[in-house]
Amino acid sequence: MEYGPLIKYFRTQKGLTQKELAKGICSISHLSKIENNAKDANKETIHLLLERLEIDKNEISAKDERIKGLLNSLNEKINFFQKKEVDLVFKELEEMEDIIPFSTSLYLYELNKYRYFLFKGDIKVAEQQESLLNKQRKNFSQHERYLFQHYNAVCLIMKGQYKKADQVLESLMPSNSYDFIAGEFLYHRALIKSSLEEPDHAIYYGKKALQTFMNEHNFIRILHSLMLLGINYTHAKIYDEALGCFQHLMRNAELLNESQILPHVYHNIGFLKGKMKNYHDALYFYGKSLELQSTDSSHYPMTLYSIGETHYLLNQIDEAVNTFEKVLSFSKQIATRKYILLSTYYLKAIHCYEDSIEYLEMKVIPFLEESSEHPDTLNQFYRLLSSHYRKIARYEKAVKYIEKIS
Repeated sequence: MEYGPLIKYFRTQKGLTQKELAKGICSISHLSKIENNAKDANKETIHLLLERLEIDKNEISAKDERIKGLLNSLNEKINFFQKKEVDLVFKELEEMEDIIPFSTSLYLYELNKYRYFLFKGDIKVAEQQESLLNKQRKNFSQHERYLFQHYNAVCLIMKGQYKKADQVLESLMPSNSYDFIAGEFLYHRALIKSSLEEPDHAIYYGKKALQTFMNEHNFIRILHSLMLLGINYTHAKIYDEALGCFQHLMRNAELLNESQILPHVYHNIGFLKGKMKNYHDALYFYGKSLELQSTDSSHYPMTLYSIGETHYLLNQIDEAVNTFEKVLSFSKQIATRKYILLSTYYLKAIHCYEDSIEYLEMKVIPFLEESSEHPDTLNQFYRLLSSHYRKIARYEKAVKYIEKIS
């Protein structure tokens, strides 16, 4: 505990001058040095100053230990995704904010506030906290610098800046020796590699994260890691492994009553089945996913669109038209440009093939390229356009789209 600044704080709060507090205990200049941490005082002087301020030194020391314990608890609750408990611990820490600036845990508290805001998904407040911390980073310990960089990477992930986040975590690799954060580090590395369309690397880090979380019995993060692995096994065309991950996910999500994750599991199984060309199975799982989603879910138009696309691939034209019209209407309501363009394309493809080709080249492809869409979607349309131009003997354009395929 920093007793000098603490004495100054409570003296000011009580409206005492330095002369009034120091009278009969020490000189005013000596008190000034104590308050500014420029001079260490003996225990007796500190005791007398605290006594005059009616501060219990034992109580202050106990609060210091309590703060340390709460910070450890906050990290543990966040690591294990105990959302209600996280809020309760953070609230208790907030109630001790008058004493925290004088504790030995000031920077750890501010760092944990940063992590808490990220955990709650409050990017705006998290960025404000990052700015505050950035001004103090020269005072951080090595451990605090590591945490700050890691949380900065998480913030970048949440803003979709995956390359920058990858660079930050790469720079931390040699110093990643903090056991309590190791699983999170590996998981975030896998998440970034997945978002950068590097499924092999995502699988490598995802498997390491999964093993770490299994060793810790961190059941929620086990589910998250299995989801990430299943998605990347699908993109890597390792379909049996992907299916195994999703089957484990279904069983464990139901056992843990994690109903919020089930729609995503079913959607991803539908996507996997589509990749395996088992379109009827894909429809079944997409349907199960849609049943569990509310219309205000950000994933709702994606699943609905996937159903329409699968009907189209099965040549179930009436069902496809009906579904794409729903996607278009819903996407206009919530201003989701991606699904407005994609559903419009398919409706044009059903009614007028030539119009759909022009629309695909002029509207859909430029948007998808600019928004860094996953290559699976772009490659699908590149192949379609290449095939179209090959059939009408426009080989230059056919080659152009073949060369775009990644």
